[in-house]
Amino acid sequence: MSDIANSESRRAIVLLSGGLDSMVSGGLAREQGYSLAALTIDYNQRHRVELEAAKRVADALGVDRHVTLPLNLRAFGGSSLTDDIDVPKDGVQPGIPSTYVPARNTIFLSLALGFAEATGARHIFVGVNALDYSGYPDCRPEFISAFQHLADLATRMGVEGQGFTIHAPLQHMTKADIAREADRLGLDAGMSWSCYDPTPDGRHCGLCDSCRLRSKGFEEAGLRDPTVYA
Repeated sequence: MSDIANSESRRAIVLLSGGLDSMVSGGLAREQGYSLAALTIDYNQRHRVELEAAKRVADALGVDRHVTLPLNLRAFGGSSLTDDIDVPKDGVQPGIPSTYVPARNTIFLSLALGFAEATGARHIFVGVNALDYSGYPDCRPEFISAFQHLADLATRMGVEGQGFTIHAPLQHMTKADIAREADRLGLDAGMSWSCYDPTPDGRHCGLCDSCRLRSKGFEEAGLRDPTVYA
């Protein structure tokens, strides 16, 4: 294998939201020896503070390129993260909550796939989780498997036999497992941001699904939670 081909086979795109899960996903990619580029989507989300967290995490991971791509999903609406809908704060409930952004992971992975093909990367890391999560349909193993198939059908690299691998290393982890992995990897979880509805003074609200799952994870892991909650 040529040096160029070898470097491309060990290059990965990390979808980096700024949250705990994407930070740990990126940390695992780095640990596995991939050279990293990061893609963050500025979709005009309510919790825009996570974009600053993504910058901090990208620096900590040592990515050689960090693209923040504007994509105004508020033009579509349909979610409490992109519309004038209250973020639910009465505990994690069964069913798909209003914080689900229509087709978000399908859209984001498609953009990551385009970034990967344009730069010759053959690996994409995404921090989806199907255990301690809010019931989003685009976090399930079936979705990742289907997107893997799509990636190989829909791209020149895939058709020419240089297919992609979609890595979802947190797929079957609990939030406690993820908190422990952040600690093991030496990543400061305080850099990351989870809250869907930040307070005006820049704290996690402590009541939305994402805050509750984050807090529960650190508690069950027996680790100090560095998060500042309201």
